[in-house]
Amino acid sequence: MTPQSAGRGRPRRATSGRPWVHTATDPEQLAEVVASALTARLAEAQAENRTASLVLTGGGIGTAVLAHLPEVVPLPTREPVDWSAVEVWWSDERFVPADDPQRNELSARQALLELVGVPDQRVHPMPASGVGSMEPEDAAAWYAAQLGAAAPAGRPLPRFDVLLLGVGPEGHVASIFPRSSAARDDRAVVAVRNCPKPPPTRLSMTFSTINTAEEVWILAAGRAKARAVSDALSGADPLSVPAAGVRGTQATRWWLDAAAASELPKGGFSSFGT
Repeated sequence: MTPQSAGRGRPRRATSGRPWVHTATDPEQLAEVVASALTARLAEAQAENRTASLVLTGGGIGTAVLAHLPEVVPLPTREPVDWSAVEVWWSDERFVPADDPQRNELSARQALLELVGVPDQRVHPMPASGVGSMEPEDAAAWYAAQLGAAAPAGRPLPRFDVLLLGVGPEGHVASIFPRSSAARDDRAVVAVRNCPKPPPTRLSMTFSTINTAEEVWILAAGRAKARAVSDALSGADPLSVPAAGVRGTQATRWWLDAAAASELPKGGFSSFGT
């Protein structure tokens, strides 16, 4: 397979099929480019549907992208994002107390949501631990019910315009780890216990939910991610490399810095920036 790439700004719309690969020179440039493209995509979704729906991820590069979003200046030919009309969900969450710095929600609020004024009723965090007697399995079922309640008539889930994911060095996405039960589960959201990296208890969307998104964007920076990226884009078994099992209904986009792309086949790439 020869991955495809595109230039700066809003990438061309693509149908489902081969992933599109976009490269940048380093993590900082990668975060800037993804933030610019994401701003354009959300504004486009609002022009089509009046609202936009974004599924967030955690991790260093995911948080860096969010931090750049308030700084993006729209091009004269594009409308800015109306953040009051963006629905925000999470692909996974650490099942820890609400004020724990490991929470993806907390990072997102500090980096973006509090700065741009997304209304509370449009922010849909996964439950934290310590809320009554809710166990992780109860929390997963509750979030699945929230997704179902927000779905339009005749559909089991809401529309997701863009779903962001990071990827781990071993190929995990969201909190779907290699050879875990979450990789085989077809419920909308599941509890994940005994994760191989801390914290050990998490909540996660499954493949069956992630793959309903119109566009799935996978973000990876650093040499430690290179093998997982290469394996996923080479068609590895999703049970062994979960990143190989995610795809959008309209487009699947891999956003990589040079180090993360270093084990991909040469040729067919363009770098953003200089």
